Amino acid sequence: MRTALTQAELAVAACTDAPVWPLADAELITALDATRGLRERLMAVELSLVRELDARALPAAHGASSTAVWLREHWRIGIRGAKQTVHLARALDRLPATADALAAGTVNTEQAAVIAEALAELPAVAGLEIAEKAEAALIGFAAQFEPSVLRRFGERILTHVAPDLAEEHEREALAEHEERAHAARTLTLTPDRSGRVRLTGWLDTEAAAIVTAALDPLTRPGALDPTRAVLPTSAAITGDLSVDGSVHAGARSPGHVRDLRTAGQRRADALTEICRRVLASGELPDNGGDRPQLVVTVDYDDLARRTGAGLLDNGATLTPDTARRIACDAQVIPAVLGGDGQLLDLGRTRRLFTGALRRALVLRDRGCAFPGCDRPPRWCQGHHIRHWADGGPTDLDNAVLLCGHHHRVIHHEDWRVRLGHDRRPEFIPPSYVDAARHPCRNTFHLRP
Repeated sequence: MRTALTQAELAVAACTDAPVWPLADAELITALDATRGLRERLMAVELSLVRELDARALPAAHGASSTAVWLREHWRIGIRGAKQTVHLARALDRLPATADALAAGTVNTEQAAVIAEALAELPAVAGLEIAEKAEAALIGFAAQFEPSVLRRFGERILTHVAPDLAEEHEREALAEHEERAHAARTLTLTPDRSGRVRLTGWLDTEAAAIVTAALDPLTRPGALDPTRAVLPTSAAITGDLSVDGSVHAGARSPGHVRDLRTAGQRRADALTEICRRVLASGELPDNGGDRPQLVVTVDYDDLARRTGAGLLDNGATLTPDTARRIACDAQVIPAVLGGDGQLLDLGRTRRLFTGALRRALVLRDRGCAFPGCDRPPRWCQGHHIRHWADGGPTDLDNAVLLCGHHHRVIHHEDWRVRLGHDRRPEFIPPSYVDAARHPCRNTFHLRP
């Protein structure tokens, strides 16, 4: 190999010394493509050498803590690039077809990294045969698509090579991503010395859709009239939306519940709740002829079976449980679509838990009915004890008030809610909270 590399080095030196200005336009493009192809094929050689270096543990023998750290010091490159090189080298050791395609110039290093990432996400049940089919399909797609488009194919590669496994895998992956995104939510306001405050954070898909739906109509030119107050004063917001962290789910005793959210998570929840209330108030200006709204589309039969993901109007998806939870206190517009998605019939909007029914619900529960929660009625949503998609009626005997957090708990965890002998809500905790699963109630709102 050393002799071949020496010859390649001499050839590169000759190309470096050759002037490029005499080249015709077509020759210039051809030379550029050839240079790029040779570079990628040399990368295949480099990765195979790094793979062997890593397998022999030479960096450790030289006193380095890892192969990536050794490459950083040896090549004087950034640690991120060094880690990516080692990661791809290890991945190609398990993907001979992709390694061969890289060596042949069929794929480039960016595409090879995308292929490796997509194959690493395949479920274990897929098996070696399906994995090989997926790898071959992605190598074929790489001839047509750049890495960002190829990544989208990689996310749905099972649909092409194993459609019988694709639906279940995508549903599980969506639920996992949604849970991870919700746990990682945060919002930070960082003031600097010039009087500015930097707003940074992360939201899950549902929360981001709510915030976007609320903010979007106010971002167009002329939407904010400086002569009118669009939102309450900062003092009113501070007083009304203070998060004291005194009560939330996860407690071992119904009367004393500890808020386990971080400060960043509480701020993220507060921002989402502000936007949710503004949307519900109907006071935002029209956006494209419609009032701002969060639109979730889901097949009714799938919703009833708890198998269909909800589709937001920006193309993002929500898990079936989240779609059902949102439907508890939403305007429902039945629509009949043709096989190609064409709208054939649109029913009337039906409001749930509004008017006299909501007032009766507030009089009975007086706030969030979850044990130990002190959230007032204005922070709460109506929840069907038996979901309306399962045939549950919209009446007082099938309703309970829940704040946003405990609404999520009821839909996503093992708590159950029912009406007791006096027609008041009581909650059955999961066995990991109470092994005997004794019913418990909220006594906070019943105080004189």
